[in-house]
Amino acid sequence: DAVSICVPTPLRKTRDPDISYILAAVEEIAKYIHRGQLVVLESTTYPGTTREIILPKLANKKFLVGRDFYLAFSPERIDPGNKQYTLKNTPKIVSGITRKCTQITSLLYKQIIDEVVPVSSTESAEMVKLLENTFRIVNVGLVNEVALICDRLKLDTWEVIDAAATKPFGFMPFYPGPGLGGHCVPVDPHYLSWKLRALNFYARFIELAGEINSKMPEFLVGKIDAALNARKKSINGSKILILGVAYKNNVSDIRESPALDVIRLLKEKGAKVLYNDPYVPMAEGMESIRLTRSSLRNADCVVITTGHSDYDYKEIIRNARLIIDSRDATKGIRSRKIIKL
Repeated sequence: DAVSICVPTPLRKTRDPDISYILAAVEEIAKYIHRGQLVVLESTTYPGTTREIILPKLANKKFLVGRDFYLAFSPERIDPGNKQYTLKNTPKIVSGITRKCTQITSLLYKQIIDEVVPVSSTESAEMVKLLENTFRIVNVGLVNEVALICDRLKLDTWEVIDAAATKPFGFMPFYPGPGLGGHCVPVDPHYLSWKLRALNFYARFIELAGEINSKMPEFLVGKIDAALNARKKSINGSKILILGVAYKNNVSDIRESPALDVIRLLKEKGAKVLYNDPYVPMAEGMESIRLTRSSLRNADCVVITTGHSDYDYKEIIRNARLIIDSRDATKGIRSRKIIKL
C-alpha cells in the first residue's frame, strides 16, 4: 500500500549528484505499482527530483497521479545516537505532487509521528532538507575558520565559544573538529550548489564552507607534526594512536569520517598508525586494537578524533605521553600533555 524510497544519494568524484540508486528503485516500483498505492521518496536530493525524475516514470495516460496512485517527498530527519529526538518526536516534513497526495502521505506518517508538517510543493520539501544541512555545514565552516584564527592568535577556541554561548540570544554554538562526516552534512549541500550552477548561480557560502571543512584533516595533521617536532620527533616513524574513527560520538558509522582522512595523511607521512574505536572493529584495512595502559604508553602521540563517551579520558591522560584533542573531549582536565585543536 505504501512504499518509502530510502536509498543512498552519494556524490560522484566530480561532486555531482548520483541519483542512480533512486532511479533503480523507481524502475522496480514501476513494474508493480497498483491503484491506490503511495510512493514516498525520503532520500535527500535536489529540488525537482520527485516531480521531474520520478513522476514521469510512474505516471501515464491511464495511471494518473493524485487519482490512481500517490507520490510525495518526505525527508528523513534522523540524528544517529540522539536519544532525546527520535523518529516519533521529530516533526516530519511532507509534500505530495497533488493535494490528495499530501493528505494521504500525512495520514501515513501521523500513525507513528507526533507532528507532521505539510509544505506547498515537493520542491519546497526537498529544499527544506538541503537548507537544514547547509545551515550546519556553513556554521561548522565558520567555527572551523575561527579555530584557525584562534590558533594563529594563540587563543583557546573552546573557551571563546563557551563564553560566547552564554549570550541568551542571537548566538548558537557550533564546535570545530577534524572535519565533517556522515552521509548527509558533507554531501547534501553539494546537491544544492550543483542545481544552482545549472541556473547560472554560484553558491559561494556553500562552496567556501566545504573548502574550509575539507582542509581540517590537514590542519590537524599539522598540529600533530608540530607537537612531535617540539618533542624532537617527526611523524615519519612515530607510532600514532587514533581514538575514534566514527564520524560522530557513540555511533558506528564511518561514512565520510574525517578520521579516515587523518589516518591516510599520517600514513603518507610515514607514521605507524593504530586505532581504537569501541564501535568500529575494522577500518582502512586495520583492526581496532585494545585500549590498554600499554597501548597508550607505547604511542608517541594519541589523537582524539571522535569523542566517544565510552573512553575514560582521565586514564588516557594518565598513561599517554602526548594527546592531540580535536573534539574538546578532555574539557575541564588540565595537563601539559594535552594540545587542543
